Amino acid sequence: MSEARARLLSTASRLFYAEGLHSVGIDRIIATAGVTRATLYRHFASKDDLLVAYLTQSDEMLRSRVAVVRGSGEPTEDVIRAVAAAIAEDIQRPGFRGCAFLNAAAEYPDPAHPVHRAVIEHRDWFLATVEELFAETGKPDAGPAARHFVMLRDGAMAAGCLADPQVVCETFLRGVEGLLVYRSRDDLKEALRQQA
Repeated sequence: MSEARARLLSTASRLFYAEGLHSVGIDRIIATAGVTRATLYRHFASKDDLLVAYLTQSDEMLRSRVAVVRGSGEPTEDVIRAVAAAIAEDIQRPGFRGCAFLNAAAEYPDPAHPVHRAVIEHRDWFLATVEELFAETGKPDAGPAARHFVMLRDGAMAAGCLADPQVVCETFLRGVEGLLVYRSRDDLKEALRQQA
């Protein structure tokens, strides 16, 4: 990647995440990155292309982080915990504004738009990855467990910039631990029956 492209993408990514996709214009990106309009359009044919590059870069970073954890040799339950812990760390970092992908989907709700398609591609990968991990633990209901994990993550990402992030993360991690403890729906039903 050329230095100009990297600078443009870094600048745009920072601005898009902090201020929103629609609110940051091309002129602002050009001025902040210190490049010419011709340079921007040499690397990105349109703002939509730049937005998709921003999401693709975020997706690649998350895939890389998950791959490192998966390759650690730890038991799968601990890999799931590590993925959840990384999410909790992100929520508690300064400047956290929620999930870049959920924010993008809110701004680009049209399923045919390239930005929305980039969001769905990322989410499909993440759900499939989490389902694979739960299946590796021997869970007979890996699909529902994975969907529950993603739902917990989405809620934590939304709440993390609206409420005390530490409490949000504790709640999220407790929910993930609950998913790991229960091996099946029957276990869950039995635990609920015992609590009644």
